[in-house]
Amino acid sequence: MQSSTRIRGAVVAALLGLSAALAGPGSAQAADPAEPVGTTVGDLTGFTADGPVYRLSAGTAKARVSFVSEETFRIELAPDGTFEDPAGDAIVLPQGTGPRTRWKERSDRYDLSTGDVTLRVYKSPLRFALYRADGSQVWSEAKGLSWDGEKTTQTLARGADEQFYGAGMQNGRGNTSHRDETVEVGVDYNWDDGGHPNSVPFYLSSAGYGVFRNTFAPGTYAFTEPVTTTEQERRFDAYYFAGDSAKDVIGQYTKLTGKPFLPPVYGLEIGDADCYLHNANRGERHTLDALGVADGYVENDMPNGWMLVNDGYGCGYEDLAETAEGLRDRGTQLGLWTEDGIDKLGDQVKAGQRVAKLDVAWVGEGYKFALDGCKDAYKGIEDNSDARGFTYAPESWSGAQRCGVQWSGDQYGTWDYIRWQIPTYAGATMSGLAYTTGDVDGIFGGSAKTYTRDLQWKMFLGTTMTMDGWAASDKQPFRYGEPYTSVNRDYLKLKESLLPYQYSYAHEATKTGVGMVRPLVLEYPDDPKAATDAAKYEFMSGEDFLVAPVYEDSTERDGIYLPEGTWTDYWSGRTYEGPVTVDDYDAPLDTLPLFVKGGATVPMWPGIRSYQDRTATSPLAWDIYPQGRSSFTLYEDDGVTRQHRDGAYATQTADVRAPAEGAGDVTVNIGESKGKFTGKQSSRPYEFSVHTGSAPSAVKLAGKLPRLDSAAAFAEAEQGWWYDRDDRGGVVKIKTVPLSTGKKFSVKLENTSAVGGRAAAATAALSAPQGQEVGAGATGTVAVDVTAGTADVTDAVVSLDVPEGWRAAPAAAVDRIPAGTTRRVEVQVTPAKDAKAGEARITALTRYRSAGESRTVLQRFATAVMPAPPTGEAWASDLEWLTSTNGYGPAERDRSNGESGGADGHPLTLAGKVYEKGIGTHADSDIEVYLGGQCSKFTADAGIDDEINGYGEVAFSVEADGKVLWTSSKVTGASATVPVDVPLDGARHVRLKVTDTNGSKTGDHGDWGAARFVCS
Repeated sequence: MQSSTRIRGAVVAALLGLSAALAGPGSAQAADPAEPVGTTVGDLTGFTADGPVYRLSAGTAKARVSFVSEETFRIELAPDGTFEDPAGDAIVLPQGTGPRTRWKERSDRYDLSTGDVTLRVYKSPLRFALYRADGSQVWSEAKGLSWDGEKTTQTLARGADEQFYGAGMQNGRGNTSHRDETVEVGVDYNWDDGGHPNSVPFYLSSAGYGVFRNTFAPGTYAFTEPVTTTEQERRFDAYYFAGDSAKDVIGQYTKLTGKPFLPPVYGLEIGDADCYLHNANRGERHTLDALGVADGYVENDMPNGWMLVNDGYGCGYEDLAETAEGLRDRGTQLGLWTEDGIDKLGDQVKAGQRVAKLDVAWVGEGYKFALDGCKDAYKGIEDNSDARGFTYAPESWSGAQRCGVQWSGDQYGTWDYIRWQIPTYAGATMSGLAYTTGDVDGIFGGSAKTYTRDLQWKMFLGTTMTMDGWAASDKQPFRYGEPYTSVNRDYLKLKESLLPYQYSYAHEATKTGVGMVRPLVLEYPDDPKAATDAAKYEFMSGEDFLVAPVYEDSTERDGIYLPEGTWTDYWSGRTYEGPVTVDDYDAPLDTLPLFVKGGATVPMWPGIRSYQDRTATSPLAWDIYPQGRSSFTLYEDDGVTRQHRDGAYATQTADVRAPAEGAGDVTVNIGESKGKFTGKQSSRPYEFSVHTGSAPSAVKLAGKLPRLDSAAAFAEAEQGWWYDRDDRGGVVKIKTVPLSTGKKFSVKLENTSAVGGRAAAATAALSAPQGQEVGAGATGTVAVDVTAGTADVTDAVVSLDVPEGWRAAPAAAVDRIPAGTTRRVEVQVTPAKDAKAGEARITALTRYRSAGESRTVLQRFATAVMPAPPTGEAWASDLEWLTSTNGYGPAERDRSNGESGGADGHPLTLAGKVYEKGIGTHADSDIEVYLGGQCSKFTADAGIDDEINGYGEVAFSVEADGKVLWTSSKVTGASATVPVDVPLDGARHVRLKVTDTNGSKTGDHGDWGAARFVCS
């Protein structure tokens, strides 16, 4: 019977009586946006000017306009004539002297102006509208400010095409427009789809403005026609920002409330959390046991930047200084959860703590306490060490971007959670939250496959962590065995290699307020699809990477929208010209759909497990996709201390000049590294991977570099270049001897091309039909489709890279494939006899000639490995299950479902009869077996197990190869046992399903008693 084990968040807050307190000062329950507001401000009755501050009267109500900068100003309204400021200086930072302003009275209004904007103050009734210096309208109130005893509302006219973003972390949305939606701003402890943890009372509009409500009260923002924004307090206080772009508006907002902090570099590595003292879910443990887990990361060659060793309610710690020292020896920093407040933080930091994860329920009551907790923990780390403050918080507020990472709370490891988290974090960037994330595969439930898929895309967030102690088993990335461990390692190390790129964006956020994780609309505001659902489940990681996570149990991805420009598949090198939507993208388990923008110049640290592996002689690598003129400025400092705030850092710019398309020279200019910091390299070797698709005639660096003829020769050489035609369509690889970082230099690739090759449109494409299957130890065929581009393909030879222990026979060459046509090539493949059933990745490589040039094209795809089909009479519980999903806990073999653990059920019992063989499930359940066309029928007795005592209501069904063969009528706990006898002639895949029929899954323990197949 299903029962909830989720006690963190909502339940804990309720037990502590904090839900009401967290609504903030002067709070009330959120109002229905359609509820009428009692009073609307009347006519203007008084006006006085005092520099950048203007005071207005409307009967007993008073208003105040204060200009902060040329494009930022504040409007306050006190309905009773007395101004209050509950937020004080908690959120808004000192802004210095206001700008010079001027005012002019007109017949119907006053105009209050800076050099950039004019705020119109209409007299009858008092109403505001904002205009730019060129006379264009930015926004206009549809009616005056309104209030009643509990709330205050502003009503704005909505533009015909106006789009809205922001309001903080809005689970399941935010990277596409809020237009026609109503969003809540405030803590609700709903960490699921539709919740809004880490709310921010700020929104921005595509019309070129943003609004920040300076309050700790919750709000409701309805982006309907008209737009109504309501806060639960009887005062009005808002800052307005006018900008040329969304980035400009975010910059102004974060100038007011604080720019995002710069994390230590270990904060960008993955973190690990669990309770290591008397863990209720894991048995007796001790804090020093965390060192054994840290050893697991080292032994599995996996990065791990920090560890929370007391993450669990009631969990304390012991031997703290010894634990911190042991973690540091393993390249990991100590973190602690503030389960018992932050009073002890000073001593803990002195003992080695460098990360503080906050929980509002234990830090204090209300939004201000949550914000203060973030600031105090951040300051506590800095006051007691030379480290940078680094905190995590699940329920924060505006201003928290300057002291912490916003974490989306306690969540589950499911495909649906992956799906709705994608827009969540990219959308939060629109509110100035530069670091937002969720636990890899949640803290509850999960599986090897959802863990791996979730980890892949979260490596392209700035920050992330994995949490172990609340699931059935630990969730470190090495726990699931192969192939998952290897895939997880590859992505963890890919993130590690991308730290120079991600760290440079972290520094940029301290200047601009804009985080690295971005909705497409932030980079492509004029693209009509960027604000729509077409781009909802993808995001930009910086300006160069477009990430489209797989959020279903599938080996392909549909609906990947690529905006204008040239986009290169990171894994295959295939180029696409946007705008275009890519369907049927091959995405085996180890392949995250990932695309690189033409012109990208990406700095990397190759081949490291930890940033601490870097030495004075380590190389800096540049991954370059040449197209036109582009550049990237690398930011470097010591990575851990605060010396960068005093100017101890350096920058180095790579400037690339290449053809806009087609043939030509490519020049990479590396500037001198400007600035100093402790540990700066005085010289270093450089590596370049230049994705041209066409071999250059020469590569020059103060003379010609030697051309090398193989990967082995390139690896052994101290300096030189090699054109690897088989790597992603053709990559020029270059390495140098150590060069002074204080001097600029240039690398020139002569007679090569922009990304895509000299004749990009003539490039062939590879694909593989979906649903291909091979049997363990049996020779079969795998098909590959070769499609010619705008020119004929000749002399095409397809080869397959198959898993270890498999064999792939050579395929016959294809003499010619006419332009624009497709030729299918079948290759004989023999899997290993002990090949595991499930997904296997194959990489197809085709060498060919087209448009007078030798080219290669490759493609990853998945094929399914099937177990040997059953023979004779085979019990369903004895077969290998290709897939198995269950409503609660695992489906059981030869036992009833029981509770959440494995093998915790009872003997299968239907209507008093006990069955030795069968399957016990909990609706909704789906078990797939492979028969290979060898079985003639399926028989069973179906019903709800007697252990439920008459509860439950389900239906049973049998499906074969996508067709429903049999479905029972409704079955309850009191129903008679249902006999099942289903013909299966020729069926290859059979699914046994149990489905809830009344919307309540209580007691839905469906049994397949004596389930067996009759086979040849």
